[in-house]
Amino acid sequence: GSTPQVNTRENSWTDFWSEHRIGHQISLMMERGLDKGLIQRLQALQSVIDYFFRNYSPLPSLLHGDLWSGNWAADAAGQPVIYDPACYFGDHEADLAMMELFGSPGDSFFRAYHEAFPIDPGYGERKLLYNLYHIVNHALLFGGGYANQASRMADQLLHLAD
Repeated sequence: GSTPQVNTRENSWTDFWSEHRIGHQISLMMERGLDKGLIQRLQALQSVIDYFFRNYSPLPSLLHGDLWSGNWAADAAGQPVIYDPACYFGDHEADLAMMELFGSPGDSFFRAYHEAFPIDPGYGERKLLYNLYHIVNHALLFGGGYANQASRMADQLLHLAD
């Protein structure tokens, strides 16, 4: 999309996600004078982000960064193809979460993925955290109900970390 993506290297994945994903969205919302309640929720979430990584230390992976159903296909030979990347290094779960947000490659994909690279039990909570970034970005880009959806997601995450 048209939102600049900050990919400054950090020593900590939680610092990166808090500052360059959630924090950057907060800055853009503040610049545009958008939803102060959502901004407050996101700021509160930044202060508890470590909770979601209490038993999990992701290994850096090269991420597509925008891996939704509109950015994958198969060629004439049936080989998978991905396009329109927004690459950065981070937690592989961030791409998996996005793949479940707007479409899904299906259960067979996830079974094969989990067999090759088992998913940590805390993924379900982090999936919500990772997808919140995309929903907030959609609120900035498209408005509509995305801000309400982002507020509900932030409330769920804050409740989990309580």
